[in-house]
Order: sequence, then structure tokens, then C-alpha cells
Amino acid sequence: MASSSVPKGTPNFPEYQTEEGRLKIFGFWVFLAAEVVLFSTLFATYLVLADRTAGGPTGKDLFEVKDFMIETMLLLTSSFTCGLATLEMRKGNKKGVFIWMITTLLLGAGFLGMEISEFVAYVNEGATLQTSAFLSGFFVLVGTHGLHVTVGIIWISLVLIQVAQRGLTPTTCRKLFIGGLYWHFLDVVWIFIFTAVYLTGLI
Repeated sequence: MASSSVPKGTPNFPEYQTEEGRLKIFGFWVFLAAEVVLFSTLFATYLVLADRTAGGPTGKDLFEVKDFMIETMLLLTSSFTCGLATLEMRKGNKKGVFIWMITTLLLGAGFLGMEISEFVAYVNEGATLQTSAFLSGFFVLVGTHGLHVTVGIIWISLVLIQVAQRGLTPTTCRKLFIGGLYWHFLDVVWIFIFTAVYLTGLI
């Protein structure tokens, strides 16, 4: 594509090199804004319900520092490796993209596995969605984030299949970039969960 077709001031990255790519990236930012509204609502609901334990277990009774610290390290590390994958994509290094993006997915899967184990342990202790308003808010908020992580893993995996078949084209680069944006967004949401749910719950 001729460089004159790219508006002045547009980043010189492959994902921005077509008008379709630029519009879809902009559209994804709009989608993320809607996701911010969704999670803001869930956070507000959780914070209202956090003290309503109905005589059931509290966060202090349930939360294990070691577990949620490991979950946090897994997800934050995955954000770093996702960033490295984006850098390799912009260098045109397909092998580097696969190395770092697969590492990202493995770290994400590790996080998801720990979160599922955490939920199962809570249920086995009698802490279920129906036990109290606090636990309802907790499971819905943290579970919604976990569902988003699951979607992210599936989504990025499908994009990697396209990269394997078609190479690093403006279209596949755009999809990789958007997948990376989504993943970083989930990491930011987790930082708020880490602070508002787990750390606050131990006080």
C-alpha cells in the first residue's frame, strides 16, 4: 500500500497501515470503554455488598495471600510477555510473536487454573454464591473477570492460527494488536480486583 494512503501522524506500525485496521482499532477502544462501564458497575455492587456476610465467612476467613499473590504475578508477567509479542510483531518476527504470545497464553491458563481451584475450595468450605451478599458480589465480579480471561485465551489462540496460516499481514497484525489490548485491559482490571477485593478483604 502506498504510504500516501496513510494519514499524517499515523503510527508507522503494521496494524495501522490500512483504513480498515485503523477504524477497527478505534472501534475496539470504544468496546473497551463499554467494558469499563461493565466492570465499574460490578465493582460498585461488590463494594456495597462487601460487609454483608450474613454470618458466613468473610474475606479474611477465605483469602490466602500466597494464592492471590501468585495469581497476580502470573497475570502481570503475562502482560509483559504480551507486550514483547507486540514488539516482535512490529519487527516482523513471526517466531518471536509465537514464543511470547504462547508464553502469555500459558501464564493466563495458569492464572485461570488457580482461580478455578480457588473457587472450588471456597465452595467445598460452604462459601457459595447463595451463602451471602458478599460472596454473591465476589463470585460475580471475579468470575466475570475469569470468563473474560477465558475468552482472551481462546481469541488469541485463534489469531495465532491465522498468523501461522497467513503470516504477519496488516490484518493479522491488527488482530494481534487488538488481542493484546484486550489482554492488557484484563490485567488492569485484575489490579483493581487485587486491591479492592483481596487486599481490602484481609483488613
